[in-house]
Amino acid sequence: MKTYAIRRALLVASSLGTLGFANPVLAQQSDDDERLIIVTAQRQNQSGVEQQGSAGVLGDKDAADVPFSIRSYNAALILNQQPQTLGQVLENDPTIRTTTGFGIAGELFVIRGFSLAGDDIGYDGLYGITPRQLVAPELYESVQVLNGSSAFLNGAAPGGTGIGGSVNLIPKRATAEPITRATIGYTGPEHVGGGFDFGRRMGKNGEWGIRINGTARAGDVAVDDEFRSSYVLGAAIDYNSGPFRATLDLAYQRVKVSHFRPKLRVNTLAEIPDAPDASTNFGQPWQYTTLRDIFGQFRMEYDVAKDVMVYAAFGARDGSEEGVYSTPTLVSLNGDITVSSSFIPRTDNNEAATVGARARLSGGGITHEFNVGGLMNWLVNRNAFQFFDLSAQRNNLYAPVEVTPSTRITFVGGNLSDPFPISRTQLSSVFFSDTIGLWNDRILLTAGLRLQTINAKSYSNVSGALVSEYDEDKVTPVFGLVFKPAEGLSLYANRIEALVQGATAPLTGANPTGGAALPVTNAGEILPPFVSEQYELGGKWTIGPVDLSLALFQIDRETAILRADPNTVGALQFGPFGIQRNRGIEFTMAGELAEGLRLIAGGSIIDAKLRRTQNGVNEGAQAVGVPEYTLNANVEWDVPFVPALTLTGRVVHTGEQAANVANSLFLDSWTRFDIGARYVAVVGGKPLTFRFNIDNVADADYWASAFDSFRPDLQLGAPRTFKASMTYDF
Repeated sequence: MKTYAIRRALLVASSLGTLGFANPVLAQQSDDDERLIIVTAQRQNQSGVEQQGSAGVLGDKDAADVPFSIRSYNAALILNQQPQTLGQVLENDPTIRTTTGFGIAGELFVIRGFSLAGDDIGYDGLYGITPRQLVAPELYESVQVLNGSSAFLNGAAPGGTGIGGSVNLIPKRATAEPITRATIGYTGPEHVGGGFDFGRRMGKNGEWGIRINGTARAGDVAVDDEFRSSYVLGAAIDYNSGPFRATLDLAYQRVKVSHFRPKLRVNTLAEIPDAPDASTNFGQPWQYTTLRDIFGQFRMEYDVAKDVMVYAAFGARDGSEEGVYSTPTLVSLNGDITVSSSFIPRTDNNEAATVGARARLSGGGITHEFNVGGLMNWLVNRNAFQFFDLSAQRNNLYAPVEVTPSTRITFVGGNLSDPFPISRTQLSSVFFSDTIGLWNDRILLTAGLRLQTINAKSYSNVSGALVSEYDEDKVTPVFGLVFKPAEGLSLYANRIEALVQGATAPLTGANPTGGAALPVTNAGEILPPFVSEQYELGGKWTIGPVDLSLALFQIDRETAILRADPNTVGALQFGPFGIQRNRGIEFTMAGELAEGLRLIAGGSIIDAKLRRTQNGVNEGAQAVGVPEYTLNANVEWDVPFVPALTLTGRVVHTGEQAANVANSLFLDSWTRFDIGARYVAVVGGKPLTFRFNIDNVADADYWASAFDSFRPDLQLGAPRTFKASMTYDF
């Protein structure tokens, strides 16, 4: 019998044995007690989306009180859906799509048509602290999403992404209710694991809190022979008494992915190849990535007066990565693939700190909420590279085989055994804002400025010597308006920016009329930070237990291109003269439509166009990898005639997307269906929850994404996946 079959049998046997044990216990319970426990457990399970979250320096806010689109996915949703990565949590969001970075297993998120890399995921508002490629979701109480640019709210993202939105993770901490929970889980065909969660408040008035939780899981997943393991441990100690609050959060994460399926590069073919079977693995058995992170933060708050608070936080991360990667490239429509290989070790040492004050004053029927403070990020990347020639053997997309990797080295950079720094980045900023409240805070006007400085040093990957330094600053403003004309209705508008490091001008550029290359008059100039401007109008409406939101937005992103120098004949000028404009509409809905019937749904329509391009080539083309529209719907139904049973279903639909910048290749729209169920039994007077889910129940074969390249790089959709878990709350 195969290992996975043995593990599956053990899991099923333990579940049946527990149910058998539950029967006599249930018989000893009164019907009323049993019903109360089941109803309580179902209520704890049912909440998934909360209309609140972090608005950066403005603090934690209800969505109705800020001129931005924010929402949070909570720990109950994470527990019930059994995701293994952050991307699987964000599959619930109708405005976000997930792909992977080029050549790696790390996740990349597409929000409003722009990328958000793992480097730029926030950890309780701090950048650079979260593990950068893959995030295990079990450690977090909340996954908070802010759609739109956020340079004022969060500061410039160190990885240069986040133009269309941001994600912030809140670690688990002790709650008023004690938690003692154990979970075992299974993902087909042979990925098994378990976790625990313990939380208590202590002290005379519960001023001390401790929360410890962890998970260990490993085994092959639904992609053929792809192995994944994840080991995480988190701890939080907090103190909350009177005006002083403090929290220490510490975490460890170790993730390994072997024989992972990478993106597929398609260079010059005239059409998109047919998608292979969804479980096909055209990666190589010798590919792997190992990611280890130790990270955390210390945070303090003190109420100087009733409505005046000062705060400070410091966070750090020590990260280590090592991997052998391969980038398959399709060379014919019969499925032939070339196979490359590389070895890349990396370490990161990052710190972040923030201090600030928040005060709320009132008088004459007007309120003011002032925010003032500063933020610092220090990031050191130690990296080395070893690239090899293409393997002499060919693989095939539709009938993959193991290929012997090449041993001919084509490029080496850095010290492979002990990588030295190749970049040091320091981001610093100071900010000030005022939110003015009128008409009993039914009108809220927000204005603010953040002065941001980006200092980046680059070092030779051969000698480690300093090669260049970038030191530029920029002021990023914010203007926002919230108007609440009626109870439950909030209308808003904002103008805000995103900010990324500017590029360095090249020495020469292509002659637009052909012939010899032309000189660039500002060669070597380091451009100021690139600005993306966002304008947004929207509304949020709460009707009983249902929350609705609608947003219309436009983001103009500066890009660096060459153009004819108006002052010098026969020369080019380099600057932020290019524009990509993304316009769109987003709609989200979450809540209980009727007793026991809950829905998370919505969608987006995005028109992402290249507005100004170098020499006008491809001007007006649709941006690569941005779906024309997205639709999601998650449904949960508490079966009335079986009170302990909940049935779940989800549909994810993604529209057509351009697969190359010339718009000669497009990916077809695709649809995925997920189904599931959970059942609550009572054992020893405590709830025991069983869950079973099937993702991609139809086992549909489709190319899910072409994002992150000016040439087609295709991401194959995940195959049918079976998940089961059992949780007991002691």
